[in-house]
Amino acid sequence: MNVVSIQSSVAYGHVGNSAAVFPLQRLGFEVWPVNTVHFSNHTGYGEWRGPVLAAEDVREVLRGVEERGALSRCDAVLSGYMGDASLGEIIVETARKVKSRNEGALYCCDPVMGDVGRGFFVREGIPEFMREVAVPEADVITPNQFELEYLTGESVRTLEGALRAADAARELGPELVLITSLVREDADEGTIEMLAVSGEGAWLVGTPVLPVTVNGAGDATAALFLAHSLLAGSPEKALARTAASVFAVLERTSREGSREILLVASQEEIAHPPASFEAVRVR
Repeated sequence: MNVVSIQSSVAYGHVGNSAAVFPLQRLGFEVWPVNTVHFSNHTGYGEWRGPVLAAEDVREVLRGVEERGALSRCDAVLSGYMGDASLGEIIVETARKVKSRNEGALYCCDPVMGDVGRGFFVREGIPEFMREVAVPEADVITPNQFELEYLTGESVRTLEGALRAADAARELGPELVLITSLVREDADEGTIEMLAVSGEGAWLVGTPVLPVTVNGAGDATAALFLAHSLLAGSPEKALARTAASVFAVLERTSREGSREILLVASQEEIAHPPASFEAVRVR
């Protein structure tokens, strides 16, 4: 299977395409990465170097890919941090082209905008673009709790609230919603969860909270969920497999005390996670 992934990239570490491409490749996908920035490292360090690519340069790269006839062989488009609404327009345009040429192709949008405790960290206009343009075009979205609340205007504090918000997100257009990093008042203590909701039902998976905070985990999660959605054919299986792989990677990262998520060192865990977590149907 083939995926066009349009995101930021870094030379050192793993965020954006630098977090999404390798897990997809390890699972057997051919990935065509199109970078929107190329920084020395992620911005969490406080200092970084490198260029932000102009929207027209990104469009030219995609035009060249299209000229190779690749879009008609593309099974999915993946997008994450957009940086600017002009780049978002190019991403949505590409997703439309792919879906018009390949029946069954998916657009998976990770609507990166902000996080609990940090608020928004994207440029002005991006949240509105996500809610009004990108999310309605997507087949799959992978918001965190903060992003889901913004997209839907619903409070996510309980399982009932999370289900209600996911339903509201699906009404915007996507068929499948994955809520990542779900922390709710009525969950078991010491547990962090993911919730997948589609027209087929809703499934919840919980994993132990680990003493680790790294950039790029959400980017890898979105890529893995897209991959397993394409491979497994069901939200339940995709959720369980994604949770197992992400937990294994983060557990190793925590154990080794790494500032960066250890994707390459954890490649066997990505493909064959040592632990499994049951996705429980909640509706």
